[in-house]
Order: sequence, then structure tokens, then C-alpha cells
Amino acid sequence: MNIDWDKIKEFINYEIVPEGKNGGFHLDTWMLILAVIAILITTLILRGIRKVVTRKMDAPDKLKFESVFKFFNYVVYIIVIITVLNSSGVQLTGILTASAALFVGLGFALQDLFKDIIAGVTILIDRSVLVNDVIEMNGKVGRVFEVKLRSTRIITRDDKILIIPNHLFMSESVYNYTQNHPKTRESVQVGVAYGSDTALVEKILIQCAREQKGILKSPEPFVMFNDFGDSSLNFGVYFFIRDAFTDPRIKSSLRFAIDKAFRENQITIPFPQRDLHIISQPSVRQNSNDMSHE
Repeated sequence: MNIDWDKIKEFINYEIVPEGKNGGFHLDTWMLILAVIAILITTLILRGIRKVVTRKMDAPDKLKFESVFKFFNYVVYIIVIITVLNSSGVQLTGILTASAALFVGLGFALQDLFKDIIAGVTILIDRSVLVNDVIEMNGKVGRVFEVKLRSTRIITRDDKILIIPNHLFMSESVYNYTQNHPKTRESVQVGVAYGSDTALVEKILIQCAREQKGILKSPEPFVMFNDFGDSSLNFGVYFFIRDAFTDPRIKSSLRFAIDKAFRENQITIPFPQRDLHIISQPSVRQNSNDMSHE
């Protein structure tokens, strides 16, 4: 099999963009091939670095590192391509100057994207939000299952996916229920009728909390007499749970148990009441008649 070296040489030296027609910028086939080879070598090196660094990391830390590393990859690729083309004799000054207006327009159009990316890197570095954290934003509570450079995805308690642009974490108030530890303190409020045995109420509330599945034994549940309400004596039973994401179900079950225990012990949960006092006064007509007789 004879190899036609002249055709190969002609193909390698083929001018994709002829010199002198684009402000000094030109691009030959061999330059493009060299850039592709450089990208492939860079990809292999970056994959090797990622495997070495993440091999002993836990799953959440590995996801965090890979998200930041993807952004780092883009920067490396751009630097490698510019370096290879410039080293090959490609004059990039002309095309960069000609594209300056385009870059400015893209910058304005993509400023929200850049804000999301910068915020995403910040979130991943300072560990303010991690995978499996339970957070609350704008009244929505959910568990984080993915943190990316542009957005963070959470699954809400009603099994819906909420996609949050990362820049909102920099401008909005975010409650992270599990930032310090997975345990959170919750409460159930209840009112009983005036005249009820408050010691018995406290005993029943603590017993119900201790027997409720999902409530931790330590720290122990406790009861507080919160206030003398308009129609009731207001109590709160406070307890700790390990998974704040299941909080509504635990509270609902505890309320069922409290209602049942109160009925068994003749403790009444009152409804709001108002006393209306009517003061009778002589009518205007009666007063007028009295004055006419005088």
C-alpha cells in the first residue's frame, strides 16, 4: 500500500482561514489538529487529577469537588487552546479585537449566569449548603440533593423538585436546619380550657412525646406553660427529631395522640369564645317625648 505523502502534506498545510483576510488571523489544518490533540491530552490529565484527589473523599465532598472542578476545566481548556494556537503562529489579537463588542454584549446578556456561577463556587467552598442538608427559603422546605455551579436542586416535602439559582443564596435569607447537626428542636402548641389540671396536662404531653415514634429520647421532651390566652391556657411540648424533613408527619401523629389522651382524661381543648355585654339605654324618641311633656 503506497502512502501519498504529498496529499497528506497538502491536507496538513491546508489553510482553513487564509492569511491576510482577517486582520492577520489565519488557521491551518495542522494548527487545528494540534489544538485537538492538546485538548485530548489535557482531558486525560484532568481526569487523572480528579481520580487521585477524590478517591478517598466521602460522597458529599466528592460532589462538591467535582462541581468546582468542572468550572476549573473550562478555564484550563480556554488557556490551553489560546496557548497552543498562539505558539503555532496564529495571531489572535486581530480576531479578539474584532470580537470585543460581541464579548461586551455577551457579558451583559450572561451576567446572571456569571453571578450564579460565582455564587455556586462560593457555596461549594464555604460549605454553606451541602447535599442532604434540609433548608428553607421563601417558605419552601426541602432536602438538597444536587449542588451545581449554576443552580441548586432540592426536593420538597410534597415530592416536587425546586431549582434555585445560586445567586439567590447570596441575596435571600436561607434557613439551614442541619448546618450544625442533623438534630432539630420542634414543638406542638395546644390550648386547654381554664380550670384544667395543669400538672396533668404537663404529664400527658410529656408521655405522648416520649411514646411518639421519631422523637429522640435524648435530649428529653419538655413542656412549657406559654401563656394565659383569651380562651385557653396555652402549652407547648418541645422535642428533638433527627430528620427535620419528616417533621410534619411526626407533629401530626403527636397531635392525634394528644387529642386521644385529652379525651380519655376529660381535658377540653376550647374553641375561641367572646362574652358580649349589652347595656340598655333609653331611646332617643323616649327622651324627646319626656322633654315635650315638660
